[in-house]
Amino acid sequence: MITIGIPIYNTEAYLADAIKSVLVQTYQDWELILVDDGSKDNSLEIAKYFEKRDKRIRVISDGENKRLPARLNQIIREAKGYYIVRMDSDDIISPKRLQKQLEFLQDHPNLDLVSTGILSLKNDLTLVGYRGTANGKKIVLSDAVLGTTGIIHASIMARKAWCLRNPYNENNRLAEDYELWLTAYLNDDLKVGFIEQPLYYYREDQNIQLKKLLTAYQSQIDIISRMPTQKLDEATKRRFIKKFLQKKLIVKGLFWIKQEGYLHKRRVQPQTPQGYIQQLKDDLACLKQGDIA
Repeated sequence: MITIGIPIYNTEAYLADAIKSVLVQTYQDWELILVDDGSKDNSLEIAKYFEKRDKRIRVISDGENKRLPARLNQIIREAKGYYIVRMDSDDIISPKRLQKQLEFLQDHPNLDLVSTGILSLKNDLTLVGYRGTANGKKIVLSDAVLGTTGIIHASIMARKAWCLRNPYNENNRLAEDYELWLTAYLNDDLKVGFIEQPLYYYREDQNIQLKKLLTAYQSQIDIISRMPTQKLDEATKRRFIKKFLQKKLIVKGLFWIKQEGYLHKRRVQPQTPQGYIQQLKDDLACLKQGDIA
């Protein structure tokens, strides 16, 4: 069995589509855990609507706002599946996502997790572009420290045993995935593969905020500084921290000259293959099959 875990917080406009995209999966031996993080809108009611109509769906709600890392750890503890799949509550997945990721991990027993390509979308589901990592990429220290592993957090499927060995730091509420990959790499426990095909459709905020970027870079600097010296020596820490300080200067400069749009363009490839565009059209059409009377 596969466990799909979706943390929810105030995504009433998109949650139904996210759930429907799970219902139409070609691989059907799954459970869906919906964990509400104290939503103030109708998200919890939408989740419960689907729970009543499919016994594979389970809703968890305690009325508290514990934030994403805590909810991800909760999903890992609650999961009954041998594999755990990440997903955000405002996104959509391809109908073949579970099948293809499961086949990949079964074919690669030496790997613990697999990431896929994504198509970045606007909120109205119009295409922004493709982002993905070449199959066979080997992650090195600089990738782990600089955040260039190529792993797309919400797209991963992982063995539950790996998740239990590598919990999220619940005190890190901004760069929890960065810290997860870095810590696992330094522990020689980041055995990951990549599927280039986009099996995840990501609604991406088109507004890049300077404060958010600078805070993220500072969070990464803090994480590097906290790493034990036996895992990352002080000279190496200083070398990589210097690179993040340079990134902060570059970002400030781009905002100063009003060229921050360049940062968003760098997230996706200049052109999306026509086959992926057609796949998106076909997969969005499949969503209608997930409608429940």
